[in-house]
Amino acid sequence: MNNKEITAEQIDAAIDLYSKGEINEAIKKISSLNEKYPNVPLLYNLLGACFISSENWTKAEESLKIALKIKPDYADAHFNLGNIFLKIGLFEKAIESFKNVITSDSVFEQAHFNLGVAYHELGRYFDAIESYESALEINRKNINTLINLGNTLRELDHNVDAIEQYEKIIEIEPDNFIAHNNLGTVFRSLNQTEKAIIHYKKASELKPDYVKAYYNLGFIYQDMGEIDEAISHYEKAIELDNHATSFHSLSHLKKFLPNDIYVNRFKSLQSSEKLSQSEKIHIYLGLANISEKNGNQVDFFNFLNKGNKLQKTESGYSLSEHLKYHKAIKKMFGKKNPSIGISESITRSKKTPLFILGMPRSGTTLVEQIISSHKQVYGAGELNYLTKLASPILKNFIQGDISSLSREAINFVKNEYLNRLEDFNVEENFITDKLPLNFQYIGFIFSAFPDAKIIHLERDARAVCWSNYRYYFGSKNNGYSNNFSDLSGFYASYKNLMSFWNNLFPGKIHNICYEDLTENQEEETKSLIKYCGLEWDENCLDFHNNNNLVKTISSNQVKKKMYKGSSEAWKKHWAYIQPLIDGLKDY
Repeated sequence: MNNKEITAEQIDAAIDLYSKGEINEAIKKISSLNEKYPNVPLLYNLLGACFISSENWTKAEESLKIALKIKPDYADAHFNLGNIFLKIGLFEKAIESFKNVITSDSVFEQAHFNLGVAYHELGRYFDAIESYESALEINRKNINTLINLGNTLRELDHNVDAIEQYEKIIEIEPDNFIAHNNLGTVFRSLNQTEKAIIHYKKASELKPDYVKAYYNLGFIYQDMGEIDEAISHYEKAIELDNHATSFHSLSHLKKFLPNDIYVNRFKSLQSSEKLSQSEKIHIYLGLANISEKNGNQVDFFNFLNKGNKLQKTESGYSLSEHLKYHKAIKKMFGKKNPSIGISESITRSKKTPLFILGMPRSGTTLVEQIISSHKQVYGAGELNYLTKLASPILKNFIQGDISSLSREAINFVKNEYLNRLEDFNVEENFITDKLPLNFQYIGFIFSAFPDAKIIHLERDARAVCWSNYRYYFGSKNNGYSNNFSDLSGFYASYKNLMSFWNNLFPGKIHNICYEDLTENQEEETKSLIKYCGLEWDENCLDFHNNNNLVKTISSNQVKKKMYKGSSEAWKKHWAYIQPLIDGLKDY
């Protein structure tokens, strides 16, 4: 028999079964038709769709490949195959399939969209943007595409462009609560708190059970030091959906009695199979905070260790990979690279960055509060711009591209970085960037900004590493902090890398000891301000009066006067952290 002998009624009957969700019956029907009519690509495509519905990926792929063998330019089959690869995480294969769709049908809107999703999953954000923009050329009012485009622009810290996309959504669909929430998050990243709060509140008004908006409101009020408002919104998120992250945040802000209703609720949830690993991590760490405040050291370490162990599993962190990264950095900058040359600026920015770095929890927040108390300085907080700009260059270098650190690359880093600073739209000419892990990128900083001011915080090794283990970091870049062995190994590599930078750039980095700063505040502060090339400002001694937004766990502490003795906190836990102390014996 040939293709012409199959009737439209037979095909429609199979499609009807599929459309009604009668998948098993549809599979039987199509399989029977395939025996009679073995060369009909539509049937194999439909069979593939049925297997996709039942999540039988292997059989779905087999069926679709038969369809494509019969008809190589079959756009629908390529599209369905791409969706399988997207679903199971084979993003490179998904990209190939969606490109095949577009070759056959250039106005296949969903193929452009899904191609953008695949690129985004691989971190190829510029390619993702191009795909989303192609989809928008076909349909300018597709809300999902505009949302994804805005989110991708936000990933690249192209905040002004992201705002434009979210505002387009609101013009088309004023009640889109997701767009309002995402706008709030962009404005929060730019420290525009009033605008952020307006949009978070609008999102919660549009969707009163939208937990994410209440959590975000709690988070921003906590940044602002308005603790009662923060508590209120975290509790609202918990009441709506047992929101584990809100519970964790709440545990930092108030003291719970051991039999508090929230404590009992989350203790009962900790072993629930319905919760994600991420939710369980927040529950464990929230219960750890509560146990510590109630003086129960056994439960404190029980929950803290569980949370950290689970977080290490979730992140898949590898110390050896991180050490390989540091080794590549030293190799890249170990000798003068003739291709770098002198960086050239084509940016619109007139802002001067001040970099504050070191191990996390070493006092970078305190120093930013001090410096940003100066009338000429704006405190921007922890900016991950350098990480995103330098990491691809380093990745290419590790993979064998020894020419990846070119003059053009450095100029790109410089201009992109400075353009992002302009997004803050502030009067001050000096802007602080206090992302601690920027210590890894000092070579990039001095290559792009030869006269850069870099303040490096040093702190007692036991104090800083204990604090890293004690507190939660959302970023996988801090994955070293969840395990004593990883922590001591990472700390050793950090010390080695900072020694490398100080030797490479003698006298250019201002190394400041946290303990010295707390003991000799005025002397150390004046030395710090002088290094930055700024005139003395008495406000720098009254940093606790600074209204700068603080987006770290240190937000409450730096709103108080200089505190001495925090570097001794580890001592009361020495019996529980002995392996960490032993790992740091050389420091």
